Amino acid sequence: MPRSLVGGDLAGPDMAQPYMKKDDDDEEVEYSPFFGIEKGAVLQEARAFHDPQLDVRRCSQVITKLLYLLNQGETFTKVEATEVFFAVTKLFQSSDAGLRRLVYLMIKEVSTSSDEVIIVTSSLMKDMNSKTDMYRANAIRVLCRIIDGTLLTQIERYLKQAIVDKNPVVASAALVSGIHLAQANPEIVKRWSNEVQEAVQSRAPLVQFHGLALLHQIRQNDRLAVSKLVSSLTRGSVRSPLAQCLLIRYTSQVMRESSMNTQTGDRPFFDFLESSLRHKSEMVILEAARKITEMDVTSRELAPAITVLQLFLSSSKPVLRFAAVRTLNKVAMTRPLAVTNCNVDLESLMSDTNRSIATLAITTLLKTGNESSVDRLMKQITNFMSDIADEFKIVVVEAIRSLCLKFPLKYRSMLNFLSNSLREEGGFEYKKAIVDSIITLISEIPDAKEIGLLHLCEFIEDCEFTYLSSQILHFLGNEGPRTSDPSRYIRYIHNRVILENATVRASAVSTLAKFGALVDTLKPRIFVLLRRCLFDTEDEVRDRATLYLQTLGGEVAIGNNEKDVKDFLFGSLDVPLANLEASLRTYEPSEEPFDISLVSREVRSLPLQEKKAPGKKAPATAAAPAPVSAVDAYQKMLSSIPEFAGFGRLFKSSEPVELTEAETEYAVNVVKHIYDSYVVLQYNCTNTIEEQLLEDVTVCVDASDAEEFSEICSKPLASLPYSSTGQIFVAFEKPERVPAVGKFLNLLKFTVKEVDTSTGEADEDGVEDEYQLEEFEVVAADYMLRVPVSNFRNAWENMDPESERVDEYGLGVRESLAEAVSAVINILGMQPCE
Repeated sequence: MPRSLVGGDLAGPDMAQPYMKKDDDDEEVEYSPFFGIEKGAVLQEARAFHDPQLDVRRCSQVITKLLYLLNQGETFTKVEATEVFFAVTKLFQSSDAGLRRLVYLMIKEVSTSSDEVIIVTSSLMKDMNSKTDMYRANAIRVLCRIIDGTLLTQIERYLKQAIVDKNPVVASAALVSGIHLAQANPEIVKRWSNEVQEAVQSRAPLVQFHGLALLHQIRQNDRLAVSKLVSSLTRGSVRSPLAQCLLIRYTSQVMRESSMNTQTGDRPFFDFLESSLRHKSEMVILEAARKITEMDVTSRELAPAITVLQLFLSSSKPVLRFAAVRTLNKVAMTRPLAVTNCNVDLESLMSDTNRSIATLAITTLLKTGNESSVDRLMKQITNFMSDIADEFKIVVVEAIRSLCLKFPLKYRSMLNFLSNSLREEGGFEYKKAIVDSIITLISEIPDAKEIGLLHLCEFIEDCEFTYLSSQILHFLGNEGPRTSDPSRYIRYIHNRVILENATVRASAVSTLAKFGALVDTLKPRIFVLLRRCLFDTEDEVRDRATLYLQTLGGEVAIGNNEKDVKDFLFGSLDVPLANLEASLRTYEPSEEPFDISLVSREVRSLPLQEKKAPGKKAPATAAAPAPVSAVDAYQKMLSSIPEFAGFGRLFKSSEPVELTEAETEYAVNVVKHIYDSYVVLQYNCTNTIEEQLLEDVTVCVDASDAEEFSEICSKPLASLPYSSTGQIFVAFEKPERVPAVGKFLNLLKFTVKEVDTSTGEADEDGVEDEYQLEEFEVVAADYMLRVPVSNFRNAWENMDPESERVDEYGLGVRESLAEAVSAVINILGMQPCE
């Protein structure tokens, strides 16, 4: 938008009002031309659009105000938007260029329906063929924003001409419009390939950039076509730095896919990336260096990228220093030794005037530094912390935590630093990051336990955040009783019972009870303190105190021994709350009590998933049903089928596995239901052909590669009309409680009957047909249930050694440590804890 439209010529005396003062000096007042404007008043002003003699200046002011309101999140009703839209269309009679540009913007923002769009289509198409290039470019952008597929075919010829237009502004407008249109109308945009290829060879930098982006979008689903495109362009036909950056990204994508598909890890385009490090454009050099550092390359291949990044660290341009240090920071996470040569340059950036650069430099040094440099870094960071915002402080705290885990002997200086930071001013997220870091260090470094717990106790004396106080008290109850002198923490805990709000008082009562249960010598003292809590004003505090006094004192019998009492009081709830709530909602009162052991332990709550036919919308319902976990819903459905009713309790149901491509005539996915001795395969089938009715639908499963499985029964589907989804079931028996694995081949068989779409009637005679489905496997992850673990250390230490299993898995080639961790999670079907 031209400068004159914001605070310039349009900022009249009635619009300029002060809204902020920098200091007491009257000259230091900032003005906003839009401060205090109201939607109703602006809509009244919009009547100026109907005047026979248009006041261009006034109309421009009103449109600017309307655009400002929309940009600030103001919503217009249907009637208001329609009135504004029709009023704005009358401004096409003005030939003022500035006003016309504002009209284009306004039409894009308030066009609400296809009926309204038709009104301005003729005016926009007229502008699209205008001799004024500015009109042509903007008209193309607006038209492509508001039209649908039907109208697009009418103006397709004009768009093709615009793509190869000599004016780069017009060509870029058409290409950018094509990028947006390709999302909704990919088949139409694919027909423009020849024109787009010509645009890629343009000498105009932006045209080449937008042309390459659109050409890649057209071919993105064809891996071979993308590879050929990259191969042809890496020979030097790209001149635009922006297009070169795009090409580097596409090249690295092709390299990554080729290395995943071939075990040799061949990277045929690496020479192109390395040559881009010597490009004359700084953005190209940075993009090439960034992509090389993200790859799984050798130290020798990585060295040139690190060298150019090191040179940028001393650049006079802040943006280059920032980009370089941020890239090096990411490299330091996985390959710290590769960045050590840059430490001298990074130390000079610690005093950079740009706090973002200084923060990244410090966190990078914390990852690459050695044990001897820790104390020196900590001193420099102490002086630095007061000058940066909380979000940067959090980054530094997390880096310090990682460094302490790397050099555990330095825990004292690290904990002292974190403790001092807790006493400084800061928001909740910053203080939470510090508390989490101290808790992590205590959990991972045994020698740090006592000093760390004391630091936390000192913090809760003045902590203003209820959540953090409760978190610390909970952790103190788990770790404090196991220290050499548990009694030293009782004073801090009891102070919370006296001085804090009800939530923290309740947490403190539970913590006191833990000390009483785990430390026999403290039990009499704890009993005295808990009895005082019986007179608390809060019900929750009194109820907890009463429960703990009765159970710890033996007045209420829970279990057979003291361990049962402790597990009842302080054991973690291993049932996800969402699953427990769903089971309680569906529980019907009866003589049989609610059994919590039957609640699913799996950490997810998803409805049954059916694949919808393209273009179909889910029917609206009057009220949303109560949430039901996926396992509960599947259990209810399967138990209602006589063939599966005797299989017992359902252990787990997998996510749907797609067995067909996205746009095929039949859409099929499979859900694997795991029982102790059985596996039931549920095939969800959708007929997407309107002219066909499928009957006697079955799936023939070849389990010859799954030797431990034997098919026992199947349940076919009688009829499958258009756009409906039905289920076919095939059940297999397997060894009891054995995680059997294997591959299953699938063939869909059915009888096809032609349907008259006008009457909806199907032919009496049908033709038998079949459709090959993708194969799938039952793997180890299908037998793994994701269960929440609130205290991983306790759970790990209490595990039965007989539960241990040893196996080997191949992870393949991975780009980074994060990808390797994700691969382990996916292969084993587990979830990370803490």
